[in-house]
Amino acid sequence: MKLLYAEDEPALSEAVTDILTYHKYMVDAVYNGNDALDYAESGQYDGIILDIMMPGLSGTEVLRRLREENITTPVMLLTAKTEVEDRIKGLDLGADDYLPKPFAMGELLARVRAMLRRKDVFVPDVISCGNLKLDRQNFELSAEGNTVALSNLEFRMMETLIMNKGIYISSDELLEKVWGLESNAESGNVWVYISNLRKKLSSIGARVSITAKRNLGYTLEAEDD
Repeated sequence: MKLLYAEDEPALSEAVTDILTYHKYMVDAVYNGNDALDYAESGQYDGIILDIMMPGLSGTEVLRRLREENITTPVMLLTAKTEVEDRIKGLDLGADDYLPKPFAMGELLARVRAMLRRKDVFVPDVISCGNLKLDRQNFELSAEGNTVALSNLEFRMMETLIMNKGIYISSDELLEKVWGLESNAESGNVWVYISNLRKKLSSIGARVSITAKRNLGYTLEAEDD
């Protein structure tokens, strides 16, 4: 799952980004409303977290413009406890939730999970391809009664492949979806993680393979298909 997080307090931004990343979310962090709008318009995000009080555009102004452009990505607003009118305005503009500051990290995570469950296209906690299952809560792959844990990047790559099974995804697309827009990773990194995942698929007896096609990229195919 890919999130956009807009917060102008560097320490808070770093702490929240670290927590979200630890829980397997991919996070693009920005520090003002103008960048938040640019990223939200150009990136493919599963959810957006906006602080209301930011340099440039406010969080509510970013939200207003997104909804005017028919961008329906779920949005959570972060507000100071005294900003009641801003909360009301944000909900009226199309926010999916708000969280008053200061907040507990556990509550933030719970609200993010709830926000993502309310997406137009529901994605279950366990997704599958053939006899292969990916547990998106525990970050595990299983097949034929066998289970293997995935690293953060392995999980993101496998989630991307399963969600796009049968569709070839180029190395550049995987770099963006798995490593993020700001990463310095290169196509060689994609190959290394593809190789690791192939070994794990074999180790659990998955009747699923990651196939490659020149100039097209990688796709996930079930032997039963």
